[in-house]
Order: sequence, then C-alpha cells, then structure tokens
Amino acid sequence: MATPSTAIIGSTGLVGSNILSTLLALDTFNPVNTITRRAPHATSAHLNALIETDTTKWADILAGLKPTPTTVFSALGTTRAQAGSLANQWKIDHDLNIELAKAAKGAGARTFVFVSGGGTRGMISSWAPYSKMKNGVEDAVQELEFEQAIVLKPGMILGQREQNRTGESQFQTLINALGSVSGGVKDRLGQDADVIARAAVRAVQLADEGKAPSKFWIVDGDEIIKLGRTEWPGNDVAPAAPEAVKAAEQ
Repeated sequence: MATPSTAIIGSTGLVGSNILSTLLALDTFNPVNTITRRAPHATSAHLNALIETDTTKWADILAGLKPTPTTVFSALGTTRAQAGSLANQWKIDHDLNIELAKAAKGAGARTFVFVSGGGTRGMISSWAPYSKMKNGVEDAVQELEFEQAIVLKPGMILGQREQNRTGESQFQTLINALGSVSGGVKDRLGQDADVIARAAVRAVQLADEGKAPSKFWIVDGDEIIKLGRTEWPGNDVAPAAPEAVKAAEQ
C-alpha cells in the first residue's frame, strides 16, 4: 500500500517545527509537504518544502499538492506585535487558517489537525480577540465535516522560540519554576512544544486505527500529556486509545 502524504502549515513555528521533525523521524508519511515563507530547518528525502512569501497563495498551493495529503496539520499562528495590528493578526490566525482548512477539504484530505489554544470557551475569556480567532477556526473546521478533525488546545506552549516574546518568556520561567516543585502543576498550566507535537501525531495515528473518540476530537492539556508523553510509543506505558472526548472549547 502506498505511503500516505501529509502537509504541515506553520512548520517553522515552535509547535509546527516539532510536528515536522516528529513526522520525519517516524517515516510514516511520504512526502511530508510544508508551505512556508522561509525554509524549515529540517531536511529529509521525504520533505517537500515549498517556499512562498505571499500567504494569499498558500490555499491554492495546498489544494494543488499531488498526491493529495491525507492529513493536513495547521500550527499556523502569529502575535499582534509580529503582525503589526490586530486586524493583520486576524488575517493570519483566523482567515488564513479557515481558507487553508477549506482548501484541504476541497482537495480531499481526510484528516485536519488544528493547534488552537486552551481556555478560549470561558464565559469571560471567549470575548477576547485571541479566543474569537481560535474559536472561529475551530467552528469552521467542525462545520467542514472532515472524516476526522482534531483540535489541540494546549495551555502555555513551552519551548525556545526563534523570536523571543518577552511576556511569554517570563511566564514560561514561572511555569518551569513551579514545575521544579510539582510536575503536575506545570502540566496543568503549560505543555512542552515537542509533547504537543507528538500528541498531534499520535492522535492522527489513533484516528487512522479507528480509535478516535469522536469525529471532531478536542485534545486538551491533560490528554496532550497523555498522548504526547505518558503513552507515546516507546515509553514505559503502552499506548492506548483515548477514553473520552471533552466538549469543544494555540
């Protein structure tokens, strides 16, 4: 049987780069396509890195990939400071992600994976612009009715970014300090980027095995730790199917 193809959007970011390295290490998908404004650091004979600085062309590029990716991962996201304004951030975090999801669906992708954010569905937090962007993408992905949709909702994403975010860096320092006292406290507040990435890949593996708990699967912080660390194949605990899906809430 032919090895399935996949595509990753946002593969030069913290989580996306870890998704890319995880997939290349597993050697499960061939080719692994990336669409980016700059070349990813990873290299592999299985990597098809497509560079396009004009993000308005990304959806068409994704739709035109051959063979059609069976799974598309989006870890695409920016900040208001990097984008220059809230309106520009909305174009990337919300509009472009939805456009890419529609392109993936139209091209025939079976599974779409979106790295969203935790705590966006609270009574108060849902009104924040960040939450509105993430929730809008989640809702759009659900409405597209992929054979399998997976939304990861981590807390603070922990790891070293190429571009430092001052406030985030300070919060990471605090979480890591708490983690030295209690790993459980750290896991509840934030998850390491490599763990989030492995959870995304593992969720796809389970879905391909018919073990996803729902057609629209929300993977939150606790389940991210479970899939990406505790039950990641090769750890002491054998991998198992998730027990339940929680209600939909980077």
